[in-house]
Amino acid sequence: EVQLQASGGGLVQAGGSLRLSCAASGFTFDDYAIGWFRQAPGKEREGVSCTKNDGTTYYRDSVKGRFTISSDNAKNTVTLQMTYLKPEDTAVYYCAASQTVVEGFPWYRAYEYDYWGRGTLVTVSS
Repeated sequence: EVQLQASGGGLVQAGGSLRLSCAASGFTFDDYAIGWFRQAPGKEREGVSCTKNDGTTYYRDSVKGRFTISSDNAKNTVTLQMTYLKPEDTAVYYCAASQTVVEGFPWYRAYEYDYWGRGTLVTVSS
């Protein structure tokens, strides 16, 4: 059974940090790109960051320099370290796995992802 388990969300003040983790199982981790998406109330889901199996990483412009994605292939885990959080980062964060992103398709398109985990809520207070 494929599972993607996101954890680490919570309530933090603006300027603070959180570390999200995505634990994957049930598929060949090395064959997939792992992406983080978020969805705020009333807004569309948007790509936040992605890591491919060749070590390539991607970030949306608004989080560059503040968020860092990393992968531990031995543990089938991807981490999103979020620093200098802003109220506009408030959202439910999801991790997802994609084979087509590995093949070169855009990482930020949600429909490229085959598997999705349940989200974890991040709330940043001002």
